[in-house]
Amino acid sequence: MKTKICRVVSQGDVSYIASQKAEGGQLAKCVIRLKEFGGSKFGNEYVCTMFGNLAQCKFHEGDLVVASLRFQVHEVNGAVYQEVVVNDMVSLNNKYVE
Repeated sequence: MKTKICRVVSQGDVSYIASQKAEGGQLAKCVIRLKEFGGSKFGNEYVCTMFGNLAQCKFHEGDLVVASLRFQVHEVNGAVYQEVVVNDMVSLNNKYVE
């Protein structure tokens, strides 16, 4: 896992996926795009997935956040995909809403 200071570029809408582990059988899921703080316009960016309660938090474009990111790789039918999951994220602007 890596902890990064980033700016929020955009956040998608919350959707719900089936999960045997989640209460009620549904797990919230949301995609968020983050850009490393201090980089130029060509700085590193990440398209990340948030799950559960974190996925239901609303972050705003331009918010400065500290994010704990988990990088994973999985294989499907011989194709390899990289995935970035947000384990935890805190807004340094104190503007997020649960």
